[in-house]
Amino acid sequence: MLFSKYDPLKKKQLQILNEKGEIVNKELEPKLDKETLVKMYKQAVLGRVADIKALQYQRQGRMLTYAPNRGHEAAQIGTAAAMAEQDWYIPGFRDFYAMLYRGVTLEQIYLYWYGNEWGSHFDEGVRVTPVNVIIGSQINHASGIAYASKLMKKNEVAVTAIGDGGTSHGEFYEGMNFAGVFNLPLVTLVQNNQYAISTPRAKATKAETLAQKAVAFGIPGIQVDGNDILAVYVAMKEAMEHARSGKGPVLVEAVTYRLGPHTTSDDPTLYREDSEVEIWEKKDPMIRFKKYMIDKGYWTEEEQKAYEEESDNYVGEVFRKVEATGEAELLDVFKYTYEEMTPQLIEQYETHKKFLEKGGK
Repeated sequence: MLFSKYDPLKKKQLQILNEKGEIVNKELEPKLDKETLVKMYKQAVLGRVADIKALQYQRQGRMLTYAPNRGHEAAQIGTAAAMAEQDWYIPGFRDFYAMLYRGVTLEQIYLYWYGNEWGSHFDEGVRVTPVNVIIGSQINHASGIAYASKLMKKNEVAVTAIGDGGTSHGEFYEGMNFAGVFNLPLVTLVQNNQYAISTPRAKATKAETLAQKAVAFGIPGIQVDGNDILAVYVAMKEAMEHARSGKGPVLVEAVTYRLGPHTTSDDPTLYREDSEVEIWEKKDPMIRFKKYMIDKGYWTEEEQKAYEEESDNYVGEVFRKVEATGEAELLDVFKYTYEEMTPQLIEQYETHKKFLEKGGK
């Protein structure tokens, strides 16, 4: 079994595709067909382009605060690709690539970061919940969805993600403990990108690995190379099969790195050295994934150039459409937290509506 072979307490980490794009664990290389691999790679390229341009739009004053995702492609797309159609993804605020892969449109994601509440209104059938900004709360939400799945016998796995710093928050422990106690179909991905804003991972917890925190919940845990999309896919696939079969939740730690700032309000040069970033730049998940695709004959440099240009044009068109929506309706703030507004929200809504009608701003 994968989880016993790669025991985090023994400091074992799963890797299949190394930094040079070489298969170092042939036995575990997933048998993914060309169509699936090309989809995964193209989504990663599009996501990388859209992520970089979102940062640029924010710096130009055309978008609100944004949380960059560069460096998280393998962790998120490897996870999303391993999910079944009926499964739910419950995101935090740095899950751009996974949301895109699971069917949330780029326009919707951009609308959200543009400050428009309608960006959280996903298309029918897209099993992704709105972005959760409160650190750790998504674990409780995911546990609740997993509980419902179990009670209703729906064969749905709830998949969620959290950062390394988030594993030191109370709601992480509450949600994971609840899922463990009730043997729920939950898989939690820890995106260990080394920093909780400016707090390095070593100062956020004394645990030698984050995967070993699973021991306290009585569930399996595994640490993988989070820049290796194949390792993430394999670990998450087995974790989901474990959860779906009724054996309970799994905790997966993907060791990666946030190549950009925490958010556009952050200046990472104040707390980490450029030399450190340079080391991780060489471990960029896109470098090894691209080489893997070319070596298999599934991709070429010519296709890369053409698709990057196509993606750049597409992203520009989408953002121009988002900008054309203008300023968001302030009253929308009250409308979309619940299916129906509570009496308190109705009162606040009516009060503010009258204020605006009288010329208030």
